[in-house]
Amino acid sequence: MIRISPVRLIDQDNEQRGVVPTAEAMRLAREVGQDLVEVSPTEKPPVCRIMDYGKFKYDQKKKQKQRTGHAVVLKEVRMRPKTDPHDREIKLNRARRFLDGGAKVQFTMLFRGRERFHRERAMAIFTTIIEEFGDTIKVERPAHIEGRRMTMVVAPSGKK
Repeated sequence: MIRISPVRLIDQDNEQRGVVPTAEAMRLAREVGQDLVEVSPTEKPPVCRIMDYGKFKYDQKKKQKQRTGHAVVLKEVRMRPKTDPHDREIKLNRARRFLDGGAKVQFTMLFRGRERFHRERAMAIFTTIIEEFGDTIKVERPAHIEGRRMTMVVAPSGKK
């Protein structure tokens, strides 16, 4: 319900029609079978557009849904340098499921006591993990040490 007259009119082809009385703008909209929508009510005179309002609202909802992107999930797999190879294999299978689901995986190697002085062993384990996954993953953050833990982040590469 547009109450102010006259209005600046933009037709269905996005062309300026100039300043016209509201009654004439409504008549033009009815002739083409569309709606007269006030798009900028604060302007002097207010700007109105001839458009299919239902389609406009539909497109707005569609764009809103597209904006809400997929949140990146980061899963963590923890292990120690002394983790048995079979147990490590179980943890890698779990990581493989996470990667297949589209999540990133953070491998965390926890050190206790004198294990801290054998970081090359942990680095070798991370290297074997990367080799085992092959080109199905990409390393986002290579292994680095933060205090008593060494972390590495991998993400699915899209190749199977």
